[in-house]
Amino acid sequence: MKEKLIKLFGQFIKFGLVGVSNTLISLGIYYLMVWLGCHYLIANIVGFIVSVINSFFWNSKFVFKEKEENSKVKSFVKMTLSYGSTFILSNVLMFLFIDVFGISKYIAPIINLIITIPINFFLNKIWAFKDKTGGKDETETR
Repeated sequence: MKEKLIKLFGQFIKFGLVGVSNTLISLGIYYLMVWLGCHYLIANIVGFIVSVINSFFWNSKFVFKEKEENSKVKSFVKMTLSYGSTFILSNVLMFLFIDVFGISKYIAPIINLIITIPINFFLNKIWAFKDKTGGKDETETR
């Protein structure tokens, strides 16, 4: 039991590190594109797509350590669907924050991340990287 908790804690820390890199990549791209004159929704879309690709690479190699190609494909599809749902939520929130509530386009993405990051973690941990055969995530079977 203690070993399992230590492994889970380590996985959580690694997921957090990947999340920090995703946030920095997403925000960096967003702010750069807005600074260059791009519409905030386009900037948000590009930042989001690049951070999802980064997330899958590091989560499958570093956090959940997917080794089987078949499992990687299933996880990628599930992760893409997970991020797709929060992608839609993210863009709706950006529109609401900026165009409806008048929040600065520089502050809105930070508020947005506070909402979408926990949702992404939850969906990735319990669904995207879950093994269908035994209901355990991929790291528990190794």
